[in-house]
Amino acid sequence: MVVTHGSLQPTSGRCALTIGNFDGVHRGHRALIERVTRKARELGLVSCVLTFEPHPREFFAPEAAPPRLTRLRDKLELLAAIGVARVHVARFHEGFASLPAKRFIEEVLVRGLGVRKLIVGRDFRFGAKRAGDFALLGEAAARHGFALEAMPDVLFEGERVSSSAVRAALQAGELRRAERLLGHPFTISGKVAHGEKLGRQLGFPTANVRLAHAAPLAGIFAVEVKGVGRGVASLGRRPTVNPLERPLLEVHVFDCDAELYGRHIKVRFLEKLRDEQKYDGLEALKEAIARDARQAREYFAKHG
Repeated sequence: MVVTHGSLQPTSGRCALTIGNFDGVHRGHRALIERVTRKARELGLVSCVLTFEPHPREFFAPEAAPPRLTRLRDKLELLAAIGVARVHVARFHEGFASLPAKRFIEEVLVRGLGVRKLIVGRDFRFGAKRAGDFALLGEAAARHGFALEAMPDVLFEGERVSSSAVRAALQAGELRRAERLLGHPFTISGKVAHGEKLGRQLGFPTANVRLAHAAPLAGIFAVEVKGVGRGVASLGRRPTVNPLERPLLEVHVFDCDAELYGRHIKVRFLEKLRDEQKYDGLEALKEAIARDARQAREYFAKHG
């Protein structure tokens, strides 16, 4: 998969395209993108996804923006796994946000990406002040010679699949429901950084992953680290010792002697054990961690 960033130059290429944030790359996203890749093959076009960084809501109202389900790196991996040939990551800044809808169509879609087939949801909005809509795309399609198709909502087990529904499931600790909506396990990935070595002092060394964005869940979890092993993880602000302003993911991998510092790890969340709590001192915290570890091991013993 080819990934391009930033501004676009006029192209002679021709693509089947869809547009969106695709946070989580859930079942609904997958159905849409699979349709794009299929149409691209049928029409002899390049399949393409246009997405944005940062998320537009993070740009306009960072304090009110929803937690991300996937960081950009993971989103690109998921898109590549579906079979997309190209992803263009548009930098969402003041200039891009103020681009009028008609100029967005002409400069980005037509001249920049060479759209010949466009598939989006009928409620898709774009351009400055979200003035562009499906009707405007229909007029532009006739004028510029590309085909436009509306993608209906995707239902799974009677529920509309959306990033908001996935976030709600994660925030409620309903990891199995979130996984069903996503169509794949919920994971957080990142580089293991050095911490204060508190876990090691308590007898439970952890791999610490600092999060650039707010997480859609918090608490203590049974987890699996891809290619490393199973364990127990805390995701939160560590209220007992040196509370943090930004959430931290701390993973204790069972029976692991491997050196993880500096490695990029992918943590799969399997079961929520409890909410994060503040304890009266290190001894009480150590006892709680030991209980969490036992409970996580019991979970793995039951679920194989």
